[in-house]
Amino acid sequence: MTPSNTEATRPPAPWRRDLLWLLVSFGALYFLMLGRLPLANPDESRYADIPREMLARGDWVTPRLNDVPYFEKPPLVYWTVGISRLLFGPGEAAARLTPALFGLGGLLLTYAAGRRLFDRETGLASAVILGTSLLYFVLSRILLLDMALSVLMSATLFCFILGVREPPGPRRRWFFYGLYASAALATLAKGLIGFMVSGGVMFFWLLIFNEWRRLRPLHLPSGILLFLAIAAPWHLLAAQRNPGWAQFYFVHEHWERFTTTTHNRAAPFWYFVPVVLLGFFPWIGFVGGAIREAVAGGWARRKENADAWFLVTWIVFIFLFFSKSQSKLIPYILPIFPPLAVLTGRWLAQRWREKAGARLRFGLGFFVFFCGLLGVALIIAVMKPGVISDPVVAAALKPYAFVMAAQLMLGGVCAHWFTRNKGVAAGVATMAATIVGFIVVLLLASPSLDRPSTRSLAEVARERMRPEDRVYHYWAFFHDFVYYSGRSVGVVSYTDELEVQFLEPAERAARFIDDAELRRQWTGPGRVWLVLRKRDQRRPNSIFADGTFRYHLIAETTDHNLLSNQP
Repeated sequence: MTPSNTEATRPPAPWRRDLLWLLVSFGALYFLMLGRLPLANPDESRYADIPREMLARGDWVTPRLNDVPYFEKPPLVYWTVGISRLLFGPGEAAARLTPALFGLGGLLLTYAAGRRLFDRETGLASAVILGTSLLYFVLSRILLLDMALSVLMSATLFCFILGVREPPGPRRRWFFYGLYASAALATLAKGLIGFMVSGGVMFFWLLIFNEWRRLRPLHLPSGILLFLAIAAPWHLLAAQRNPGWAQFYFVHEHWERFTTTTHNRAAPFWYFVPVVLLGFFPWIGFVGGAIREAVAGGWARRKENADAWFLVTWIVFIFLFFSKSQSKLIPYILPIFPPLAVLTGRWLAQRWREKAGARLRFGLGFFVFFCGLLGVALIIAVMKPGVISDPVVAAALKPYAFVMAAQLMLGGVCAHWFTRNKGVAAGVATMAATIVGFIVVLLLASPSLDRPSTRSLAEVARERMRPEDRVYHYWAFFHDFVYYSGRSVGVVSYTDELEVQFLEPAERAARFIDDAELRRQWTGPGRVWLVLRKRDQRRPNSIFADGTFRYHLIAETTDHNLLSNQP
């Protein structure tokens, strides 16, 4: 059938306009008040301090934490944070720019993949769903490695499924080169998991659905060269400059992390179930319908639904992989959010085209229920004495809690009404607006949340400490103090995660001392500073239980003290 002149001359759907709209609207949300809170201890401060020390030393190969080689993770995120520090200074917003930019990039990537796999409406819906999912938004504002890893793994897998759809030619070649490059960058972001897990998803999809023929041409020789050109140089330089690095990095940090409880992060197999249920709010109620539609027809129609089955394979494989792992943390599950968003976006776009708002009943019901539940929980938290231990904090949070509760309850009711009376698009827009409003008020309330920090102590110390003074942390290591003070410290009766095996014995003995050595130095002629938690100072087995141990209180916060042996 020959298309009409109108259809033949219809301009292509506006990629640039969509990308610009997503960039501006979500950029405003993701960068809003990005530097309002101090860097959290330990993770954010750790990942900000390592780049600071890289810049101070001019060494971009060997990461150091508190002047100790730190090889738990490779350096891609350290490099990006370091570049941001060079361009924008040492502020919190500059440090958090890396996860925010990766999060925004992942949102645009999901739009592009959803649009090319299915249609424009799916792409837009997928981007909005991903960008307003609670866990994805939260992790785009916290300086961790997981957002970068998730986005780069998603780029690898999206490039794969888009590449195998293309016939031989330049476009297919560039998709596969994108696969190899993003897999290499993911490896530089968080190690071998960056390409092994993505490779596992691709392998099992090819194996289960017998899609091997779609691999040709794979551009393997040139692709491997590209992968190695990006990923190999740092690994080779790190091994050359640091004896013992290879065993620590490949065995301790990869094999033992997955197969043993060495890292003390064990959790039940079902650990990630509530994480996904809460983290994919407000869209989780639509996931069941989206997956059922993706696999409609079952095994008999697997060839017709091969692309959707790939997204399901991606979700299931990564979920099971991390559920099986003996090391579990909430951010690990983030890589399943982009395929969840695409499948859910496809399902909602189809309901919009069908004008089938009634089919959203279950998802809307879950949204209304959870909004009401969360709203009630917020009110109870600030009204019932003892739920928030500090009454001053509870009082400060009270007006924000009431506003957020009202937003959620009103949004739940309006989303249901708009879907029934105005259509699917209006209902979905109301859900997105509700969660955006909730997020904005939460950001406004965030300074009232009481998070232990040593930033103010570090600022006092930075002004008063002399280069020859000795600084120790007592029974702990406060990453944020090191970052904000800009100097390394010794540690008393504690090693934390500092990789002391990479230090010479004499340096280790000087930097990591016990209570007896602290007492000896404390009574000497030099000035010694001590940072500690107040609760540790009150413990009966601490050095402070001895009434003869004298000290001067220089500064304090709610949770920490800064002491010195001299006034």
